[in-house]
Amino acid sequence: MKRIFSLLTLGLLLSQSALAYNKTVDFVDMERFMGDWFVVAGRFTPLERNVFNAVESYKWNAKANRIDISFDYNKGSLTGPVKSIPQKGWIYNTKTNAHWKVSPLWPLKLDYLVIGLAADYEWTVIGVPNEKYVWIMSRDAHLPKEVIQTIIDELNKNGYNTKNIISVEHNPRASL
Repeated sequence: MKRIFSLLTLGLLLSQSALAYNKTVDFVDMERFMGDWFVVAGRFTPLERNVFNAVESYKWNAKANRIDISFDYNKGSLTGPVKSIPQKGWIYNTKTNAHWKVSPLWPLKLDYLVIGLAADYEWTVIGVPNEKYVWIMSRDAHLPKEVIQTIIDELNKNGYNTKNIISVEHNPRASL
């Protein structure tokens, strides 16, 4: 019940803002984007606090014409209990594939913007229109700090709020 209340509250917070920030990458090749992404840094929702070994997984569900999403992590420590938050996503802007609607819980559908993406699809940045949250994700659990700083600098240049970004700790041997 607590999770449902938290998700509903989160949905209300995110939906109260008009599309303030709407700059996305020009195009997302969905086939290349699918798969596992380590969440390496960001400014997170209340449900994502105190997470370790965080991995966001995307799988195209052709039958349902949607993205099946799973957010898996250890709660509280590198060896804490494994938790998983399943979600569903739909491509909202089919011209760019960079604006999705994501549902952590029916009937909520929240805006999910791909605001940064490496040419080689080795890292990505996801934001929301009100700029309250941001997720920096990589195909490698240990994205160098210099790369993360370059990403943050680019976000700043594009006008996205980067205050209070924190790192997510991953197992030293973590890899995909």
